[in-house]
Amino acid sequence: MLEIRNLHARIAEDGTEIIRGLNLTVNKGEVAAIMGPNGSGKSTLSYILAGREDYEVTEGEILLNGESILELDPSERAAKGVFLAFQYPVEIPGVATMQFLKVAMNEQRKARGEAELTTPDFIKRVKAAAEELKINPDMLRRPLNVGFSGGEKKRAEILQMSLLEPSLCVLDETDSGLDIDALKVVADGVNALRSPDRAIIVITHYQRLLDYIVPDTVHVLYKGQIIRSGAKELAHELEANGYAEIIGQAA
Repeated sequence: MLEIRNLHARIAEDGTEIIRGLNLTVNKGEVAAIMGPNGSGKSTLSYILAGREDYEVTEGEILLNGESILELDPSERAAKGVFLAFQYPVEIPGVATMQFLKVAMNEQRKARGEAELTTPDFIKRVKAAAEELKINPDMLRRPLNVGFSGGEKKRAEILQMSLLEPSLCVLDETDSGLDIDALKVVADGVNALRSPDRAIIVITHYQRLLDYIVPDTVHVLYKGQIIRSGAKELAHELEANGYAEIIGQAA
């Protein structure tokens, strides 16, 4: 599904290198957790996968289903099935959540050569997905993320992900700012999307999210490189011992 080979990337504005020779493979059907201390490059990696223009790839490859996506803009990557759930979802005043969802879904369908959804079919799909995520219907009539609580913003993003059905889901610290009840609801939404044809990358600082979204693999990112990979037990090891020992072994 996703293969990253010797990736080097820097901040476009000042040339600061953040990703320094990163290699990572995530297979179809796999949930991969990426953990690491602050400043290790976790969020930067998510932005680069989504095609954010603030970052410049200077070397290496990013392949999605064997095809390079480096020359694609964010909308083209989205059409290929890449979805990024932000750590801090942005507010979009003046754009109703339902309208945003309808446009996003139909643009994706258009890119795949499919017919646009009829209004009744669209409403039926949104209502069913919103109910699963315990989203109040009133929230869907408000401008996107405007006045939403942290938990509501994260649920709205998982709702988008559920409706768009991407092949590669990247969750950038989705647990940030969530209380335990909201965390469980969001995790249930993510788990419902687990599929043999979909890969999910979960970026997090803490083990607690991985108690609810149990990963198949765990990768430790430090100074722009994957320094260790393992099974789900690696997350428990990090929770118990921190990063110092693993960083020391990789030095």
